[in-house]
Amino acid sequence: MAKTATKKEMTIAEKLHSLYDLQRIDSEIDRIRTIRGELPLEVQDLEDELAGLDTRIANIESEIKELDTEITDRKNGNKDAEVAIAKYKEQQNNVRNNREFESISKEIEFQELEMRLNEKRSKETKFAITNKKEVFDTAKERRNFRAEDLSSKKAELDEIIAETQAQEEKLDKKSQAALKKLDTRLSAAYTRLRSNARNGLAVVPVDRDSCGGCFNKIPPQRQLDIQTKKKVIACEHCGRILVPSELED
Repeated sequence: MAKTATKKEMTIAEKLHSLYDLQRIDSEIDRIRTIRGELPLEVQDLEDELAGLDTRIANIESEIKELDTEITDRKNGNKDAEVAIAKYKEQQNNVRNNREFESISKEIEFQELEMRLNEKRSKETKFAITNKKEVFDTAKERRNFRAEDLSSKKAELDEIIAETQAQEEKLDKKSQAALKKLDTRLSAAYTRLRSNARNGLAVVPVDRDSCGGCFNKIPPQRQLDIQTKKKVIACEHCGRILVPSELED
């Protein structure tokens, strides 16, 4: 039975080279994404603001419609009151005693009070509508302004993405392939270090006897160990993986 081929174990030197190559690929991806700057976040913020303004505008429109309906209802209420008053006045002409007359007079007085109340409430409601329309116009104006701003930002972002997307996708594939070459322990350590580093640097060369990440001095013996590439060495201060400076070439 033929033996299954096993994956060749990488030497420490090969692992260090692979790690640094991976870091350079990822750093180039970071550079491309930095070109976009804050644009993606600005676009998202504008989209969220527009959604909020749309909701606010819709709510104000709904409130104005409710207030318009209230005014219409009060107008109809006054018409009903006028009809009732005319009916009661006609009844007063046929009353048999003062008691009936007074009773009908109170009904007429009640309807007249209702009409005055409706007129007062209608004026208050019209005033509220005027105020809401001002708020509506302000929100609409801001929405139009922010929509123009969003359109401009999106066009700018789309242009940058169009220029860099192909390159970024190519580098992403290279990054994934390079990461798969590493053993599980190293790939996990690299990913953790990179996510925790402010500048995304998990692997750095020794630069002028110092760590290329945090710039703390490296003891001579430790520098010698790094130079020989016989083991993976991390910076005692920042935890980044250190490689000899010649790997930069």
